[in-house]
Amino acid sequence: MPIPKHQNHTSPTASDSTRNSTAKLIREFTAKAYQLNPQGNPLEHPIYGTTIYIANCKMELRFGVFQAFIFQDIIRKDYIVALTYGDTQTADLLYSRMHSSCVTSETLRGCDCDCVQQLEGALEKIVEKQHGVLFYLMQEGRGVGYVSKARDRMLVQATHDTLSTFEAYKTLGLKKDYRRYRNIYDICKLLNIRAPFVLLTNNPDKVAAMQANGFDIRGTETLEFPPNPFNFNYLRSKMQAGHLLEKTVENQRIAGIHPPEPVTPIPPRSIPEAQRFIYAAQYYLPIRPVAGDIVLTEEQFKTYFERHNIDQLIERKKPLIRSYRMLRNQRFLIKIHEKNLNKLLHNEPNHPLCSLFTTPYWFKVHVYYDTVTGEDFVVLTYGKPQAFDIPVVRLQSESIFNRFPVTDRDNRNKFKASLLEIIRYGTGIILLLYNDGRGAGLGAYAYDKMLLERNLSSSTDESYDQLGVSYDSRDYEAAMHLIKHHLPHNNKVQMIMNSPTSLVKKKEWAEALNSHAIDVEKWIFLEKRKV
Repeated sequence: MPIPKHQNHTSPTASDSTRNSTAKLIREFTAKAYQLNPQGNPLEHPIYGTTIYIANCKMELRFGVFQAFIFQDIIRKDYIVALTYGDTQTADLLYSRMHSSCVTSETLRGCDCDCVQQLEGALEKIVEKQHGVLFYLMQEGRGVGYVSKARDRMLVQATHDTLSTFEAYKTLGLKKDYRRYRNIYDICKLLNIRAPFVLLTNNPDKVAAMQANGFDIRGTETLEFPPNPFNFNYLRSKMQAGHLLEKTVENQRIAGIHPPEPVTPIPPRSIPEAQRFIYAAQYYLPIRPVAGDIVLTEEQFKTYFERHNIDQLIERKKPLIRSYRMLRNQRFLIKIHEKNLNKLLHNEPNHPLCSLFTTPYWFKVHVYYDTVTGEDFVVLTYGKPQAFDIPVVRLQSESIFNRFPVTDRDNRNKFKASLLEIIRYGTGIILLLYNDGRGAGLGAYAYDKMLLERNLSSSTDESYDQLGVSYDSRDYEAAMHLIKHHLPHNNKVQMIMNSPTSLVKKKEWAEALNSHAIDVEKWIFLEKRKV
């Protein structure tokens, strides 16, 4: 049977007036759809590509005042923060960093990586250069998320650092990098950023990735800091993967410090009392001490001060120790004189007392995946509670803005005060609630700040009314399930709260406490605590 010949069907030619009308419609549409006016109508939310603009507001940092633009990917739902400084639209060259989130160093004070140093170093460099932008991307663990990142840390610690981060990723069936930078292209379109970039990075792969996304990269500047005993092995694995880390090469003799106890890898499994939560990982996090307060075991105390009498170190003209006292469970709290001890470190780096600088608070990290919400939950535990102990407990609500070196340090100070309460007592729990804006998310938090800045709202409560958001949307029910999972059988706690007022306002929180029969033996209010 013969195949019929193809017949051409020519559409009628559009008239010039129709083409002109279409072109005009496109121009008008694009001008409104993805041209962002920072001071424009807050009801307008331009979209370009997969990126939607949410809000913008000032962010006062130690280095200067930045403008924070909040965006969200409409497919993956991740937030992206673009922090701009100076004139980013007409500058000939912009210093820029693509920074991936790191909750352990930026919120929890972890010292086993260099992420927070790179974040703050980049912001300082941008202010120094007077024009620049930092893109903060919610891409924990090179884009694999915190659950996988925590499982990597668990494997590395279980092998005493004989397995590198990248080898651990391979063992877990992961590629070394899942990060994406497409949103940055969209954001530059929305913010009308067209200048070429100098990238602030140690990673050549980022340069290639940005060039692949159509960016004009004129050069790079590294952001490198001397390694410490907790992050040296991690930085060495990054160096072996191609990162430019000269200081890591220069300090090859640094000896790593291992966790206080062996780490045992666990297979992911649900917890019996709340099977929505999959217990995915456990490992130890070294946390930077607060206000020079160092905690030593009785054995450590004897080792440090059998040759150097501690009272003489306090009484000397330039004291190295400010004070000391005994804590519960045969432990000692040593308050070091950081300035004088730092001088000793500079002059005599091998002096035994200098290692007090590298004596962290070791908290055990427990990471859960919630099959109901798809969120990760992080629980930190300190010490081993006995049946007669009453652990100190804190639900720490996190704000993404507080990951930056903001001048308003209230939230950070609350976390530090909570750490001190726990390490002084000897056993405790911190559960991290990621949700900004009382659980409404970073978008609501930033939108509230924008309305307040423009005098379009007189209070956060009024802003939330405009948003259509309730006072508190945090998942306290989930939090109490996980807190209870780590309590001794008596379910008694010492509960840390910001103030009595916050206790009264958080009705859902109090209801969750009661429904889980958690008995608060003592309330600790942070409004009276100073760090």
